[in-house]
Amino acid sequence: MPKPEKIEAVSEFKKRLENSEVAVITKYVGINVAQVSELRNKLREAGVEFKVYKNTLARRALREMGVEAAADFMEGPTAWAFSKDPVAPAKILKQFAGEVKFVSMAGGVLSGRVVTAAQLESLAGLPPREQLLAMVVGTIAAPLSGFVGVLNALPRNLVNVLDQIRKQKEGAAAA
Repeated sequence: MPKPEKIEAVSEFKKRLENSEVAVITKYVGINVAQVSELRNKLREAGVEFKVYKNTLARRALREMGVEAAADFMEGPTAWAFSKDPVAPAKILKQFAGEVKFVSMAGGVLSGRVVTAAQLESLAGLPPREQLLAMVVGTIAAPLSGFVGVLNALPRNLVNVLDQIRKQKEGAAAA
């Protein structure tokens, strides 16, 4: 019979995973307290929750949620970064891993699917959300602005043609 604390921890883990777009498994062997605090602060500023769960309890929760393949990435001390923003934790962890060699992304769960560390690295390489939205808007707006330019050119071209006809008639009348 599982202890109530363990049942609560599994339930909490499942709730965090359900309410997050991404959950990143982080390995942190050899990191000191100051470095952990720095990492937690960076993640917290971006709205990312960073929590350590016992691997056995996390495995149980992953199995219950149907993403047990993510448990393959959990070896040794691991922590989880949960976020509604799918890019933020990967970016922060990648940058921090560049500064502190003892931290690395092992894998995770993105929108209910298991992802590898390589996929998270690719995700970290994406531009910020605002820039992506601007790119989408620019892509949508470009054809529209071209279309508006064509529509504006039609009356202008008609005026130019009529002006040329007028000049020809004036030239013919003067001759």
